[in-house]
Amino acid sequence: MASDTPPPTPQRNGGSKPRTRVYGVLGGIASGKSAVARGLAGVDGLVLDADAIVGELYLQDELQRRIRETFGPAVFDSAGRLDRPALARVVFDDPAARKLLESWIHPAVRRELRTRLEAARHAGIGRVVLDVPLLLENESEHHLPEECDALIFVDTQARVRDLRAVQSRGWESGEVARREALQMPLARKRSRAHHVVTNDGDAAQLRTAIETVLRTLESREH
Repeated sequence: MASDTPPPTPQRNGGSKPRTRVYGVLGGIASGKSAVARGLAGVDGLVLDADAIVGELYLQDELQRRIRETFGPAVFDSAGRLDRPALARVVFDDPAARKLLESWIHPAVRRELRTRLEAARHAGIGRVVLDVPLLLENESEHHLPEECDALIFVDTQARVRDLRAVQSRGWESGEVARREALQMPLARKRSRAHHVVTNDGDAAQLRTAIETVLRTLESREH
């Protein structure tokens, strides 16, 4: 399984490092972007997971202090731990609150993504996949799509994504559509993609779709 920390520097061709190929994953909420990212990276690649980086930031005392002072104790559980679903409910109902929270989170995430991408290149990792939910929405701030050799869109029917969010995240039906209304339309994201992976079926079908895209990508690299 792909990791979010670079493996040791590969020694190939007498110690020379291969060029790092960078792929960005696009798609709707609960479309399976993370599964596709892991499949594209493979066992030797690296997934840069923006949501995982956000989780690391939320553990920082200073950020937790800001959140408690701004949003109150209701977004923390009885043990004093940040309740991310409760915080999400607050900020998605209040555009000003969401903008404030993002002003704390997004710059730090961008810096960390850049740092890890450069580290991966320095280490000679052959394939890096960006699993960044707002890869296109915040393009003017982080310019990460410019780093990508290809963008891959994960195409999953709205009803399937809604059901997955209900079952795996405990969301109410309709929450996916409500949150996506605040993001770039999926049709625009798909139009920016170089390749499309359909993810309406089972895990085996998804693996086959990913392998097909990888063969196409690798055939163009040689």
